[in-house]
Amino acid sequence: MEYKQIDSGLTVSGQLTVNDLPALAEKGVKTLICNRPDGEGGDQPGFKEIEAKATELGMSCHYLPVVSGKVSDEDATSFGELLSGQSAPVHAYCRSGMRSTTLWALSRGEEMSLTDIVDAAAKAGYDMSGVAARIAAARNGDNTAEGIASYDVLIVGGGAAGISTAASLVKRCKGISVAIIDPAENHYYQPGWTLVGGGVFTPEQTRRSMASLIPKGVEWIKAAVAAFDPDNNTVVLEGCRLLNYQRLVVAAGIKLNWDAIPGLSETLGKNGVTSNYRYDLAPYTWELVNKVRSGRAIFTQPPMPIKCAGAPQKAMYLSCDHWHRQGRLNNIDVEFYNAGAVLFGVADYVPALMKYIDKYQAKLNFGHTLTRIDGPAKTAWFATKDEQGNDVEVSREFDMIHVVPPQVAPDFIRNSPLVDGAGWVDVDQATLQHKKYANIWALGDVMNAPNAKTAAAARMQAPIVANNIAADISGRGGDIAHYNGYGSCPLTVERGKIVLAEFGYGGKLLPSFPKMMLDGTKPSRLAWLLKEKILPPIYWQGMLKGHEWLVKPTIGEDAPAKK
Repeated sequence: MEYKQIDSGLTVSGQLTVNDLPALAEKGVKTLICNRPDGEGGDQPGFKEIEAKATELGMSCHYLPVVSGKVSDEDATSFGELLSGQSAPVHAYCRSGMRSTTLWALSRGEEMSLTDIVDAAAKAGYDMSGVAARIAAARNGDNTAEGIASYDVLIVGGGAAGISTAASLVKRCKGISVAIIDPAENHYYQPGWTLVGGGVFTPEQTRRSMASLIPKGVEWIKAAVAAFDPDNNTVVLEGCRLLNYQRLVVAAGIKLNWDAIPGLSETLGKNGVTSNYRYDLAPYTWELVNKVRSGRAIFTQPPMPIKCAGAPQKAMYLSCDHWHRQGRLNNIDVEFYNAGAVLFGVADYVPALMKYIDKYQAKLNFGHTLTRIDGPAKTAWFATKDEQGNDVEVSREFDMIHVVPPQVAPDFIRNSPLVDGAGWVDVDQATLQHKKYANIWALGDVMNAPNAKTAAAARMQAPIVANNIAADISGRGGDIAHYNGYGSCPLTVERGKIVLAEFGYGGKLLPSFPKMMLDGTKPSRLAWLLKEKILPPIYWQGMLKGHEWLVKPTIGEDAPAKK
């Protein structure tokens, strides 16, 4: 029997047998609670049988049967009273553990945040999204849908994907109610952080207030999402506010999991440890690049998927270029530690990149994953395999290290019923519509389509999602646009030159310009001009305002989106 920890004093499980009880007693369990009615299943021992053995083993035993799907507030109150009145640890059981977890969640509704309730249950394998909505309604004194704000389209996330989708949507559908949920005060042009770390941009050039970017006619709900209840078309906000929707867009971005690497969080921004993946750290990258004159500089890349897969090596190229121009490079050992097996996932761009690897005398280490770091000791450890294929850990000292953390979907997404087995929102890779819930779409970094997670991808996806929602609203089922996986990664190989990688599903090259004008497989000054001067205003003045320059979707199953 598998026992799942809900909190420090409670474990739950499916149906127990008499033979399971000695193991519980050995674990120190003092109290048993049965939440399954006798006779519910043919293979189910009766409560009296369990109680007799439990008493023999020194455990108190309580019968609080609940019919599946009919957990009442009174049941939850009784369960909570049992938890508080009995000796811990407590073990509760039913058929699967779900009813026991539901009773726990409802009993904790007054004292725990909804986010903590959903998260604790999710770690044990139970989805409490619907229960969170019920708790929120109860806290609001409203157990019905009456009085709850409702929107034609609700968008979760005010990043590049969310705002641009809203802007494109209100241009297509006049008069519909659209709202964006996001608690952030500021919005960032994250592709610019590489250039901040290279001394080209200032941090301030990449930041604007969220309020200034919300499209006209779109409501901004400045709050965080706690849970989703898609069966009832409801989003639960922290603070227990409920929102209803006709259609939902999930554009919640990605979580940088800094804490997954022991020692990293406490040393970021000092001891030579930096990352262009954070607004406040990118200037420190440039500070270190200017300061380092000799020693070892390490650049890391975690396992996929990550935001902008080329960014880890962009930091290396721009740093090396500066050291080369300053005449320092020969005194600096540059090492790139990549958890993957190749320098870049699309082979056509690798030859050009390798020329710069050779130019900068950078050592490539594939199959190496950063596992821990000691900033004061200036030492990093990597998991890899030895020549015999055995798992080993190797250490490297550094004078400077640029770290890219592993990345996952945000917690409130991973703990929701919207995700696949890997924790990403589960969508059709062509229509970007959810595979289970037909009135939900997702785009940007949070969804599971096998495309590169870049701002360029979101720029392509936003009008496609807006078009497909508009078609759904109007009933024009044949007017569906399809996403071809387009993404772009301007690889800044030196200051003034870029290898402009543009590709779609399966690594198919999808160049935006004729080859005679700009060959993306070769370093180009024109591509640098595009990155430095043209793309930022396209982002601020075009993409976020619903201007679909070069990305207007083509309708039809076989027609790829125009670039």
